[in-house]
Amino acid sequence: MATIKEIADLAGVSRGTVDRVLNNRGSVNPVTAEKIREIANTLHYKPNKAGIALAAQKKKLKIGVVLFGEGNPFFDEVVRGVHKRAEELSGYNCTVLLKQVSDNVQAQLDAIDSLLKKDIHGLAISPYNAPEIADCINRLYDKGIPVVTLNTDIENSKRIAYVGSNYYLSGQTAGGLMGLVTGGTAKVGIISGSPKILCHTERIAGFKDCITKQYPGIEIIDTIHNQDDEHISYRVTKALLADHPEINALYFAAAGVFGGCKALLADSSRKEKPCRIITYDNVPSTRELVKQGIISATICQQPLLQGTKPLDILFSYLTSGELPKREYNYVAADIRIRENI
Repeated sequence: MATIKEIADLAGVSRGTVDRVLNNRGSVNPVTAEKIREIANTLHYKPNKAGIALAAQKKKLKIGVVLFGEGNPFFDEVVRGVHKRAEELSGYNCTVLLKQVSDNVQAQLDAIDSLLKKDIHGLAISPYNAPEIADCINRLYDKGIPVVTLNTDIENSKRIAYVGSNYYLSGQTAGGLMGLVTGGTAKVGIISGSPKILCHTERIAGFKDCITKQYPGIEIIDTIHNQDDEHISYRVTKALLADHPEINALYFAAAGVFGGCKALLADSSRKEKPCRIITYDNVPSTRELVKQGIISATICQQPLLQGTKPLDILFSYLTSGELPKREYNYVAADIRIRENI
């Protein structure tokens, strides 16, 4: 089994430097740190687990978590996962600090800054897909503060891992479901959250590619955005249906499902016109609409795991220096219909 001394000799550095890199203690030149990690991985270095637990207790680790704001019921389950793992990590003298903020760039930057002032060692975040957030993540990495993204990913960043759905694939799955429930012929309205959240745009891209290739009889009439807000969703869906009476299917690529469906049900002109609906997640209001046959199918994405696994990855990295085995940690897609909801 490889030792810290062997790694130090091969890297041409002191054992103290290797210890700081593998245990994320102190500042080491990023090039040197990367060299040490590569050597450790090549030698299959495995730190002593008892030593890891002891070191973790001495470090008094702090992990920050930034999630989208309250009001999105999907994140209630993610938060439950965060609290569940935080309670377990407290036994290792590791504190988890959670912030839920509105999904805009400045709110997230302010939340990160607030957590940095509390000396966090790592960060888990559902990021807004913006250059400012990516730049912030890159600066954190260069300072030795690892970042794991969850629920939605971000482009051009040095985050060490992502935990969540394969959103392009889940969009394709939604396209396939839409083809099945409509018999391959429909005029679809798409209701999304924000064009600046990567998971929303990837879901739509997968959906479009699927129906283009497999269901040419399905036509997308328009795409609107509700900012994941039920009230906005009601208003914009109502306007969409009024402007396009030909729409006979809806694809919700984000939250705001209840508000959008409420707008559909309130439209008296559609009482005798069936409308097929595909959504995501198994939150209480969506589950009830599936049971009533209003939503044809919903695609679920293991929110509890999205709350626990990022903390597992960060704790392991901060205590052992080991990068996660997989960069993309995809959760399973679980399709629910009235018969199995």
